[in-house]
Amino acid sequence: MIRLATGYTALLLAAAAAAELEKHDVFRAGDGGYTAYRIPGVVVTAKGTLIAYAEARKKSYRDWGAIDIAVRRGTDGGRVWSDVRFPAKVDGPLSQNPVNAVLRIAEPGDITYNNPMMIPDRDGTVHFVFCVEYLRAFYMRSTDDGVTWSKPVEITAVFEGFRKAMDWKVLASGPGHGIQTRKGRLIVPVWLALGTGSNGHGGSISSVIYSDDGGRVWRAGGIAFPNTPGMPSPGETAAVELADGRIMLNARNHGSPNRRLVSVSKDGARGWSKPRYDDALLEPLCMASMARHPKALLFSNPYNLERTGGKAEPGGSRDRKNVAVQASFDSGRTWPVRRSIEPGWSGYSDLAVGPDGAIYCLYEHGEPSEARFRPVVLKLARFDFEWLAAK
Repeated sequence: MIRLATGYTALLLAAAAAAELEKHDVFRAGDGGYTAYRIPGVVVTAKGTLIAYAEARKKSYRDWGAIDIAVRRGTDGGRVWSDVRFPAKVDGPLSQNPVNAVLRIAEPGDITYNNPMMIPDRDGTVHFVFCVEYLRAFYMRSTDDGVTWSKPVEITAVFEGFRKAMDWKVLASGPGHGIQTRKGRLIVPVWLALGTGSNGHGGSISSVIYSDDGGRVWRAGGIAFPNTPGMPSPGETAAVELADGRIMLNARNHGSPNRRLVSVSKDGARGWSKPRYDDALLEPLCMASMARHPKALLFSNPYNLERTGGKAEPGGSRDRKNVAVQASFDSGRTWPVRRSIEPGWSGYSDLAVGPDGAIYCLYEHGEPSEARFRPVVLKLARFDFEWLAAK
């Protein structure tokens, strides 16, 4: 279903014939001895190289356990990929998060590397933030297009800036990708939680950390999405710069409308607007992504509010199916364009835009288990804007 925004009909009718949608496997369950690859992220460097990354989960599909961060470099538009590498390694010994021990989520001794996020800098640097045990955060960088990486530097202290808002027990970045604004500011969406719930992620709030000196010093931003009765547990958050330079955040949440939460700021650090639900963006309780294309603002997530074999409770989870990309021509006020990338079982996704305008979406694709969706492969979809808007 596509309804064209006023003023854009002629543009779309004049577009060239739509290119074919291409799909390529990037990470597959079982490869390298890992049970699953989850939580996809993808960026395009200044030189046009794709870097895809994910959590490589050794023993199970769960969020806690023996988890590493897998990285691959892609060339030729994502058709050719390097071997899998694991550059995010912190010198030990490493300890489990106390939340992990209390909830007994993972086996003793298993260490969780989680929520990798990259930012491609216009100067060619690739910035990389990741977490360990949902307790510590680290920063590293590459100056050779992702071939080699600097030694991780711990930046956990910046999260102490959020203590006044919450005595957090769990921290995480993104997931997905961060952004560099036109003024050069690096912005990484983050969320913090009280360590409650079955996986320790309950009672969450969302904000950002940011850097104005190329990743050397990071600071805590203001709380964009507090945890309130009307808008409970905002968590995984995506960021994008709007045409007028404002920064928009878009957050997962457990609110009864099952819609995404949105807030904007002039500088992407503080002064966030009052959160609002976006009626056009469904919330099946899943990660989503945003990106800025020369022709439109882009958004991706599973476009579905149905639940197999059970009642769809307000604010409750839905089947992870039908990852779709939507487009807005008015900075997110309306979303007249939508096209499905994967009608079947599909979950987390991350968007990137190449220098030639090509759109990339790395997403989880899989099959249902007895209890929930299980990703089997992380696929990269590649298409242009004409394909997106053609249907």
